[in-house]
Amino acid sequence: MMCRIAGLLLAVGVLVGGSNGCSKDESGKERGQADAEPAVLYTSVDETFARQVIEHYQRSTGRKVTVIGDSEAGKTTGLVTRIRMEKEHPRADVFWSSEQSQTVLLAQEGLLGAYRSASAEDIPAHFKDSQGLWAGFAARARVLAFVPDAIPEEGLPASWEELGQPGRAKHLAIANPLFGTTRGHMAAMHALWGEERFRAFLSKLVDGGAIVTDGNSMAVRELLAGKVALACTDSDDVITARAKGHNVEMIFPDMGDGGTMLIPNTVALVKGARHAKDAKLLIDFLLSAEVEEMLALSESGNYPVRESLSEKLGVVVPEASEVSYEEITRSMDPAVLACREILLK
Repeated sequence: MMCRIAGLLLAVGVLVGGSNGCSKDESGKERGQADAEPAVLYTSVDETFARQVIEHYQRSTGRKVTVIGDSEAGKTTGLVTRIRMEKEHPRADVFWSSEQSQTVLLAQEGLLGAYRSASAEDIPAHFKDSQGLWAGFAARARVLAFVPDAIPEEGLPASWEELGQPGRAKHLAIANPLFGTTRGHMAAMHALWGEERFRAFLSKLVDGGAIVTDGNSMAVRELLAGKVALACTDSDDVITARAKGHNVEMIFPDMGDGGTMLIPNTVALVKGARHAKDAKLLIDFLLSAEVEEMLALSESGNYPVRESLSEKLGVVVPEASEVSYEEITRSMDPAVLACREILLK
């Protein structure tokens, strides 16, 4: 994604919240009173968008938030590693990720706390953990980008698996599948297709001459440079390229079950959060329709998961694959192993 600041620490906000005339809870703190220290948010969301959202939260509530971001090179991996290392004495209270895979992993490892936010009641069940450990919103889609002048419409595949057909792979650029959203995409294919079919697909890409790039943005650059006719990427990369004046379009190939892969932002309460009260208030805000609308109208053009919001904004959301995010996460290791042994050999 664009505009990410490589530095790790981003301190946001100077306002302090408070309350008057409140009774005290068991800890002696007044009910409704903000924690003496601000809630700590770990986020892999682009710095530009995260700053806008958190500054709005602070202005509207008077509560401070300390934001620790991630670098482009580290994706979400650096923050997830920190959460694991700090599990005995968590520093983070809330984890806001730009995708779901690492969040689901943290849930499976017992590092997230259950919290069912009232703000998430109108979010479809597909985008929420059944135990209340995380919730998703404001999704991107895995897409196939192309330059209309470089390939006829009839030459576009209807499904992802068709990329393995003779003559197609040589026109394709795909990001390194060991990282980022491409890794989750490969895992989703593995979950839907099974081991044998998935490995056969990878072999066809290799035999056909597909290009593996360092990341989604590089795959798009190869496309715009005319080196390939197709690029596997995320919808926001195409939206960004269009904003810069490039003639690029995208399609949503079928994953094999009638839908495409949607990648939601996810928000979760870190288990053992020191500022649980303020953390839950922050989660309520992040999961609100207001924030989802902000991200839908932002330069990344996220797809609302709330049907009412997509109707309000006139946004056509691609049909989502029915494979669950838990299934995708379970397929992560075997999918990565297959990619190492076949696609990256």
